[in-house]
Amino acid sequence: MSIIVGFVAETSPNERRVAMAPSALSVFNKTGVELLMQPGAGTEAGFPDAEYVEKGVRLAGSREEVFRTAEVILQVRGLGANPETGAADLALLRPGQTAIGFGEPLTAGDAARALAAGGVTFLAMELMPRITRAQSMDALSSMATISGYKASLMAADNLPRMFPMLMTAAGTVAPARVLVIGAGVAGLQAIATARRLGAVVSGYDIRAAVKEQIESLGARFIVLEVEAAGAEDKGGYAKAMTEEFYQRQRELMAGVLAQQNVVITTAAVPGRKAPILITSDMVARMAPGSLIVDIAAERGGNCELTRPGETVVSGGVTIMGPLNLPSTIPYHASQMYARNIATFLKYLVKDGKLALNREDEIVRETLVTYGGEVVHPKVREMLGLSAV
Repeated sequence: MSIIVGFVAETSPNERRVAMAPSALSVFNKTGVELLMQPGAGTEAGFPDAEYVEKGVRLAGSREEVFRTAEVILQVRGLGANPETGAADLALLRPGQTAIGFGEPLTAGDAARALAAGGVTFLAMELMPRITRAQSMDALSSMATISGYKASLMAADNLPRMFPMLMTAAGTVAPARVLVIGAGVAGLQAIATARRLGAVVSGYDIRAAVKEQIESLGARFIVLEVEAAGAEDKGGYAKAMTEEFYQRQRELMAGVLAQQNVVITTAAVPGRKAPILITSDMVARMAPGSLIVDIAAERGGNCELTRPGETVVSGGVTIMGPLNLPSTIPYHASQMYARNIATFLKYLVKDGKLALNREDEIVRETLVTYGGEVVHPKVREMLGLSAV
């Protein structure tokens, strides 16, 4: 007995990733999963159809055939994460079908309602609990790794000075000073990459527990005298702090920023607007030629002057607000995401059928819609619905 699982080309603007990569297909060995794909689905990521066919994936005649035939649809950006063009796929989904992918469920409430109304079961990859059993399914961490790496490369490419110290016939070139704010997965990868490029790197996080991680990468841990108890929720994600906390943090951080050539900000809270950590006054104290790369831009940004998707200059300081950095490295981003989603799907398939045990923490935390209803407690609360 087998279950037909389909994946299609992403339609969100500038999205080059694909939900399944040839390298991840081995996860499905002996699971009873049959893969069906839209022709050309992996082309933008660097995976020709022939690579999939060699590994046993069946080519559909069209995108519509994938939706019509598959019991499970895998996507990078599902309806809620693709507000521009996702509605076209909503019309193709059918009652009883299961969709798995990113869906911004904590902010895209209308999309969750629409999926529920259509009888679609939706599991959101960004809600994967940060527990040991789910580490290999944690797509947010995988994509954050890409974002942190790319942020340091963008900084090195756009800074009007070099990152490493160089001894040359024309004299000594001093190394760039880089500060990374937020030492989650993205921040730690940004620190590691900036260090490999030769910069003098510092890191800051409200969680004192990450001091050892920052220092293990060869960076200096910045200590600010500000109380930050309870900065992490039980799921391992950052929690929003009080405005008084952020105000005190900004006051202490201003002097640190003035000494930096590059600041990379990564602080984000799931389902919430990113906290403002750098005000316009703080930017004004930075030296002309300095650079801020704000990878929290998709959540509004950590810098008051950030414009998502744009680069602005204020007082000689450049502020970059890049969007969807993983899509700029689609080959490896797709490989990592595909491994996460394939491992998750394998976990859900039992004897060639999809088995959703709602008592299981991994299922319970990722399940957004089921049986014609929005079932996730946080999403229901956001929509003003009573508890299930």
